[in-house]
Amino acid sequence: MPRTSRRKSPDNSRSVPSGGRPSRQPDRGFWEDRRVLVTGGASFIGSHLCDALDKLGSDLTIIDNFSSGRRTNLDGCKRPVRVIRLDLEYATDTDLKDAFADQEVVFHLAAVHGGRGYIDLHPADVASNFAIDHHVFEASSWAGAGEVVFASTACVYPPALQARVGSSRKLKETDADLSDLTKPLSADLEYGWAKLMGEVQLRAFAHQYGLKGCSVRFVTAYGPRENETHAIIALIAKALRRMDPYEIWGDGRQERDFTYVSDIVTGTLLAAERLSDGSALNLGTGHRWSLQDVAERILGLTGFRPRAIHHNRAKPTGVQSRALDITRAQQLLGWHPEVDLMTGLRRTVGWCVENLDLTGPLSDQLLVERA
Repeated sequence: MPRTSRRKSPDNSRSVPSGGRPSRQPDRGFWEDRRVLVTGGASFIGSHLCDALDKLGSDLTIIDNFSSGRRTNLDGCKRPVRVIRLDLEYATDTDLKDAFADQEVVFHLAAVHGGRGYIDLHPADVASNFAIDHHVFEASSWAGAGEVVFASTACVYPPALQARVGSSRKLKETDADLSDLTKPLSADLEYGWAKLMGEVQLRAFAHQYGLKGCSVRFVTAYGPRENETHAIIALIAKALRRMDPYEIWGDGRQERDFTYVSDIVTGTLLAAERLSDGSALNLGTGHRWSLQDVAERILGLTGFRPRAIHHNRAKPTGVQSRALDITRAQQLLGWHPEVDLMTGLRRTVGWCVENLDLTGPLSDQLLVERA
């Protein structure tokens, strides 16, 4: 259900994601001086969210175990930030109560995560998200948080709906409908199941304890501060290293709804302002790009033309075709993705040039082991 603040297109991959429409922006009056906790706040998406909250004037607390997060990711915050180093999987009740006390809004982004190679090869590790999520929802309930926003994923959707290249199907929130748990569910590997059960847990805490919140389902987010386990950063790193033959995992035909991180952040903030009934919301662009097409654009932006391109079909590739229906976010939030693919890639390449270690070969271990 819509929540009030305190202060009262066709599937054409080459078009701007929102069709040129501007998105509604977060309400500063809602966020200014509000006590906000971000778990995983020093990591990729979390740190961009913290940047936005800092600009909106929030009183920020960040929890991170710094397994993938970096303190330098928080350098953009100008206001004082309370940073708590804590592993939420093993946190004690005392740790949790101290960290969550008096928080008004909790954004839960902390997770064991990575790109397709990581989640394929670390099924037991990503399953620990069951415990992390439970601890966060329990602590938020103890603390009386007014809102919990859970970072979920498009991996909660049934792989059978994403099995054909060239599909025009856009995944709707009802394709992973948790309103009736007597119906069958399916998800993408252990990571998808853990995130789906995170959504189930949030709804369970809402039902039993009155915890308010929502889940936001991200899809293939990319941008500055991401690491090489994810496809776009890996492709950029290979191009900047002038790897020849240039390797693309799979046959390159697999399709994704690549969404720039600033659009993810804006949608997440608006969801916190407007939704509190425990429901889920898609955040994507609604457009598909093949990995081969994205690689060609990256090669053009980096000025590199390899003599050969090697499609490594032995590597994990995930589902064949994934794009989200974002009608609900557009209607409920007034949100539209604003950054088209080429703009997002250009910004990300610029960040990679300035920040990635481009010395030496790009090892398989780096591509699959960094969470």
